[in-house]
Amino acid sequence: MVLTGCSGASLNPLDWFGPKDDIELVTLEPKDGWDAVDYDYRGPIAQVTQLSVERASGGYIIRAVGNPPRLGYWEAELVPENDEVPVKGVMTYNFMVAPPPWATATSRPQARQIHVAHYVSDVKLGGARSIRVVGANNSVTARP
Repeated sequence: MVLTGCSGASLNPLDWFGPKDDIELVTLEPKDGWDAVDYDYRGPIAQVTQLSVERASGGYIIRAVGNPPRLGYWEAELVPENDEVPVKGVMTYNFMVAPPPWATATSRPQARQIHVAHYVSDVKLGGARSIRVVGANNSVTARP
């Protein structure tokens, strides 16, 4: 007698919380999936302060030091431009860092320093005459 008042209710518990056949589900997932989203939340470091290129087995190690505006920056990387192909004899890298997720102190420049390194093979270096590392406010160039 109680169920007679529920004219459109389904007695199947599997249908209680699921979608009906005539309802289209909407999702926030990107069409090509989450892995296809190419979003880099990092930005260029404020200032590149040092750059050195050291010979290594089969290539070179590019070492750079930079200063962000405050403490807490992380996930530093030298990101190559042009798929590590030299342009007019110059191989360019962007010094990228992730900002801290919270407010941090400014502190002294020595405390904020971030060191990063990147290996490049002789084959990729090709005919490059110089290596340039770019920050937000400056760039530094060195010769291999």
